[in-house]
This record gives sequence, C-alpha cells and structure tokens, in this order.
Amino acid sequence: MALLSVEHLALLFGLLGNLVSFLVFLAPMPTFYTIWKKKSSDGFQSIPYSVAFLSASLLLYYAFLKTNAYMIVSINGIGCVIETIYLLMYIIYAPKKAKVFTIKLIAIFNVGGIGLVMLVSLLAYKGSNRVSMVGWVCAIFNLAVFASPLSIMRQVIRTKSVEFMPFTLSFFLTLCATMWFFYGFFVKDYYIALPNVLGFLFGIAQMILYFIYKNANKDIKSTNLELETSKDIEKNVDFKEAAGDIEYITTK
Repeated sequence: MALLSVEHLALLFGLLGNLVSFLVFLAPMPTFYTIWKKKSSDGFQSIPYSVAFLSASLLLYYAFLKTNAYMIVSINGIGCVIETIYLLMYIIYAPKKAKVFTIKLIAIFNVGGIGLVMLVSLLAYKGSNRVSMVGWVCAIFNLAVFASPLSIMRQVIRTKSVEFMPFTLSFFLTLCATMWFFYGFFVKDYYIALPNVLGFLFGIAQMILYFIYKNANKDIKSTNLELETSKDIEKNVDFKEAAGDIEYITTK
C-alpha cells in the first residue's frame, strides 16, 4: 500500500508550491524598501512587476474557470495583491517619464491583455474548451516568462560576471518550478506542469553558470592586479637604470 495517495501528493506539492511562490513574490521587498527610503524608483524598472502581475492574473482566471483549483487560486490571488502594491509604490515614487510608461504598461497588458483573453474566452468558447483555451494562453505566456532569463545568462557568459544573477533567486525559482511541475503532474493539469519543465531546466542552467563564473571576477581582478604590479616593478627598474646612467654620466 502506498504511503501517500495521488491526492495527498498533489496537496503536498500544492502547499509547497504556495510556500515557495510566496517567498518568490516577497523577493523584491528589499528593492521596494530602497525605493521607499530614497523616495525614488530611479534606476529600477517596472516591467518585471507588470509581467508578474499579468502572469498571476491569467493563472487566477484559469483557476476560477477550472474550479476546485484552490492551490492555484490562493497563491495567485496573493500574488496579484503583492504585485499591485509593488506597482503602486513604483508609480508613487517614479520620475514622470517612468510613471507614464508604467501606467501605459499596466493599461496595455494588465488591463487590455487580461480583458482581451476574458472577452475571447467568454464569447468564442464554452465549457471545457474555454478552460483549454485559457490554459494554453497561460502555458505559452509562462514559457515566454521562463525563457526570459536567456538574456541574463547570455550577459553572464559575455561579461563572466554573476552580479545580476543572484544564486538565491535562481535556486528558489528552480524549486518553485519543481513544486508546481509535480502538482500539475499529480492533478493531471499539463497546462501547469509542462511550462515548469522549462523553468526547472533554465533554473538548473543558471545555477551551473553561477558556479562556473562566481569567481571569474576575482580571477580577472587578481590577474589585472598582478599585471599592474608587474608594470610598476618594470617602471621602477627602468627608472633606477636611467637614474644610474645619469649619475654615471654626471660623475664622469
């Protein structure tokens, strides 16, 4: 007899997915503490928070259509609230140009995008087809979101620096993708499970890159320091030799 049934495993991974996702939603808090302290969002971008809000909103709508998807409803409802707070704080403290850009972004994607998906799904689809249509939209969007770290990974390889790819965030995103994959697998929701396979693979790739390049900057700095020291020694030697020649000529 199995220790845990499929339903119990789905509940377990759903709860773990909620916990890890909640921590991921809270990850930008130090950024917004900095914004609040400086009373300025200059130097920060609103795009990640708008994208996160759109993703949470789509998944929340999908969960409501599917019914009984309480694990998806709970975390994405919380996510929508958290991302709304982030965006409001950003708009309050943003410079005028960034403020206008963020408001346009919210209007186009977070209002227009969600509105369009809801309108098409309600008018053109019925029953299980409606759920499938919104599920595919969520899956495709999440695939695009999971693929977004490619630009950061390319930057790490090019610059040999992991400054903009913290290990903790990569680890928690990988863990999050793992939990939601198993949840989707056990409840047979492949619109949730499949995108998280890509999320897991990209997360692992990011952590591997981190360990490859985490000391690269130190090595480069050390090499540069050694070269500078060597050049300084050569200059001192040349200077001493020149001084010796001058002394020889004048004493002669």
